[in-house]
Amino acid sequence: MKTMLAMKQVTKSYGDGSGRLTVLNNLELEVGAGEFIAVLGPSGSGKSTFLSAAGALLTPDSGEIAIGGEALSGKSKTELAELRLKRIGFMFQNAQLLPYLKVEEQLLYVAQLAGQSKAEAKARAAELLGRLGIWERRSHYPDKLSGGEKQRVAIARAWMNNPAILLADEPTASLDFERGREVVRMIAEEVRREGKAAVMVTHDERMLEWCSRVLHLQGGGLA
Repeated sequence: MKTMLAMKQVTKSYGDGSGRLTVLNNLELEVGAGEFIAVLGPSGSGKSTFLSAAGALLTPDSGEIAIGGEALSGKSKTELAELRLKRIGFMFQNAQLLPYLKVEEQLLYVAQLAGQSKAEAKARAAELLGRLGIWERRSHYPDKLSGGEKQRVAIARAWMNNPAILLADEPTASLDFERGREVVRMIAEEVRREGKAAVMVTHDERMLEWCSRVLHLQGGGLA
């Protein structure tokens, strides 16, 4: 099984001297293709720091991180931005769709940034929107969509460039239980279908039935 995300002895601290706080402490994680991992932890446990490090948005003090077998260490800011665009899909608590772009345009914009051909991008967008049941909403602006529909668009956008891994930060927090459960199910199905991987940070234990593994972030590590 190919490793899509590897984090080895990752440590991250904030502050100086006696006030220094170690948030991640020699954290270890491997996520393979086809896996959907949930990470739980109370507020202040370091979930945001963990996800930022995994997503190449934050550089740890020590340790190694690799996405799809590609190490992050030694890369320039430009190289990291390129890696995020092509190797990592992101989902957030709120869908964070661009208000001035229609549904299909949200996906095509991401593809354009990554240098996909127009024909390839159109075909990929149609495939994803169709699978996620929102093709008929492709010409709607975000303000015409329900919360669940917005998150479906966010899933499609996250998978648009065939990333190695999807990182989801509380993707169901703004949804009711049933819509949230549906979004998690769709993420799980896309992980299996695409042969990729996903890590979801959540506080809602009701959303875990579709996950391959459930880990707890405590004491700076995962268990």
